[in-house]
Amino acid sequence: MRAIDMSSVTWRKSSYSNSEGGACLEVADDHPSLVPVRDSKDPARGALVFDAAAWSCFVAAVKQD
Repeated sequence: MRAIDMSSVTWRKSSYSNSEGGACLEVADDHPSLVPVRDSKDPARGALVFDAAAWSCFVAAVKQD
């Protein structure tokens, strides 16, 4: 497994997160082939990193439901 430097990425809160402190998901769009995702309430825990194509399929499936 290779390390990914995320020290300079820009995180944005998901539009599905609410403003009351719950379900706060952040996504970084700075990597063309990878999509880092983290919990904004605890960013020190790190991020899960998904392949961009897999993330696109996931988002499309969520939007369908």
